[in-house]
Amino acid sequence: MRHSTRGDVDPFIVMDVMEAARQAEAEGRHIIHMEVGQPGTGAPAVARALLAEELANPLGYTVGLGLPELRARIAQHYGDWYGVDLDPARVVITSGASGAFLLAFSALFDNGERVGLGTPCYPSYRQILRAVGLTPVDIPTTLDQRFQPQPGDVAAYDLAGLIVASPANPTGTMLDAPALTALAAACAARDAALISDEIYHGIDYDTRPVTALQVTDQAYVVNSFSKYFSMTGWRVGWMVVPDDHVRRIERLAQNMFICAPHASQRLALHAMDCTAELEANKAVYATNRALMIDGLKAAGLDSFAPPDGAFYIYVDVSAHTDDARAFAAEILDKAGVAVTPGLDFDAARGQGWLRFSYARSTEDIRQGLDRLVAFMTARSP
Repeated sequence: MRHSTRGDVDPFIVMDVMEAARQAEAEGRHIIHMEVGQPGTGAPAVARALLAEELANPLGYTVGLGLPELRARIAQHYGDWYGVDLDPARVVITSGASGAFLLAFSALFDNGERVGLGTPCYPSYRQILRAVGLTPVDIPTTLDQRFQPQPGDVAAYDLAGLIVASPANPTGTMLDAPALTALAAACAARDAALISDEIYHGIDYDTRPVTALQVTDQAYVVNSFSKYFSMTGWRVGWMVVPDDHVRRIERLAQNMFICAPHASQRLALHAMDCTAELEANKAVYATNRALMIDGLKAAGLDSFAPPDGAFYIYVDVSAHTDDARAFAAEILDKAGVAVTPGLDFDAARGQGWLRFSYARSTEDIRQGLDRLVAFMTARSP
């Protein structure tokens, strides 16, 4: 049967690792999950209780841009967190951040245009770009750059757009205000679109993240309820777009999705007021981060940039292997710890890197690190 080249995208390797871990668990083994970027907590309890009361009433379609009260609450959030006065009309509720990227790429770019990604990066950027007929352009970054693209890359790679992530997946590094301002200026100078992935905002440690809305009104800003708000399975996110792009996005959203799930939007609205529970989750990540930094060093896996935010550490393991996928399989088999090969995030250089997630419970992290230390000690000549 005929098929489209739009479907010729690479697999998401972390999902393959998850399946291998599931099979090991089905065989009776106890696996510590450091592979998946999913909070170990669920949606806030108070929010779930409020939604349960509302489910007695039928929930139909919402308008394409999302529940007005949720859009207004998100606009308030930008004032509370960043001091940004945001018009709620610019806020679009989406089916997860993935839905936001699909809308953004469709609204901003024509077939074949070049969109830059600072590698290592979240792999689905590349695959969604390919699936909608665009050209992803990998921009190699370095540990010294804290794995972030540079302003000169926009012209050097002849880009129609640039995706930045802060805090980033898989590295956890962030862009400060001067760096984000310089990237926005470089994009403006070339009439290139800037898309800022901010889905890990709220999960930060020593320094608060900067939103692109603090430095420009001409960016697409993507966020999600999956990470800080701990709502991965509910598939709801948001996007902030320039004033003159709202109707363009609305038309696309109406036709592609009709709307994000109504129940998820209601839960998201309630979750935004569950600060105490969400900050308690964040405190666990902070504890886990400190354990990971010390534990990985104790295991001899010490070549990494300490993360500013999110819940990942991206480790250079080239001193131990030239095949990260085989190395991850060995760690799963011998140590019972699931980790993600760097090939997901950097097809050119990922053979020498692993991503470790510390989104699970602190006890899991402690046990996983003990296993990694024992594994690396036994592996040493």
